[in-house]
Amino acid sequence: MSRRGWVLFVALCLVWGMPYLMVRVSVRELDPWTLVFFRTLLAAATLTPFALRRGGLRGILPYWPWMLAFTALEMSLPWLLIATAEQRLTSSLTGLLIGAMPLIGVGLYRLTGEHYTFDVRHVAGLACGLAGVVALVGINVGNGDAAGVVMLLIVDLCWAVAPLVVIKRLSGLSSVSVAMVALWVNTLAFAPTAATRWPASVSAETVVAVLILALLCTALAMVVYMGLLREVGASRSAIITYVNPLVAVVLGMLILGEPLTLGIAIATPLILIGSVLATAPSMDLAKDDAAARRKDGTTAGGEAVAQDRRREDGTAPS
Repeated sequence: MSRRGWVLFVALCLVWGMPYLMVRVSVRELDPWTLVFFRTLLAAATLTPFALRRGGLRGILPYWPWMLAFTALEMSLPWLLIATAEQRLTSSLTGLLIGAMPLIGVGLYRLTGEHYTFDVRHVAGLACGLAGVVALVGINVGNGDAAGVVMLLIVDLCWAVAPLVVIKRLSGLSSVSVAMVALWVNTLAFAPTAATRWPASVSAETVVAVLILALLCTALAMVVYMGLLREVGASRSAIITYVNPLVAVVLGMLILGEPLTLGIAIATPLILIGSVLATAPSMDLAKDDAAARRKDGTTAGGEAVAQDRRREDGTAPS
């Protein structure tokens, strides 16, 4: 991964580890529809000046079906489901279940040509991650919370598909413009329902949580996320979910006093290790890449040899 890719990755780890805490605080006083409306309205208004300076809507209109698909998969459905689920589940449990997303993404990326070849590690990773999800659900989730778990698994599926839409259909567009348009579309879609569920009053704590969620975890995060997708691709960008659950669990315990349950203690290492193994580069691909580099004289000092040969042939720059 390039230096720019690492910077984007670390930044996104920080800003996307916090939303579960902010959502949990917000839904104490706000309806999920109203929360998503405020979140996207504030984020869209923040990004608009920057997007307009970078071309605004130029070139986006022909891609409107894919823009709608991206908005639905990345924002509309996931954010509504997360806010609804967190009326039933803790922020720690929510973040950890979202951490299972790479397990779904691996299969999708392989089927859609994202250069995935399964080997023993991938199978072991999927089994390990699945065991973590089963342990988490079996130990932590009661009958009344099962619906919340299903909602979060649907979110995992949506967030596994959304990067593919960006990479394969929207890669030629400005990332800021794509984020701005998606946020405004989402705002308009949620406005009618949010208007009927307006809160009578909200506390300062809720206002601060919504502002952080909108400006930092949405506006800034969307720009960083789009940049990361273009820098490292869909499959590698899924690695972001390795860190997010840990941030969510720590923040939930430190700020909201959520307990470190047996289910979370068992599931956290299983899901994270499973995700790392499941999305690891294929050993076959690594061997093929190494063989190709050796053939070209670009490993183990071969770069200098290859350069000397090109100079002798008159094909290398002096």
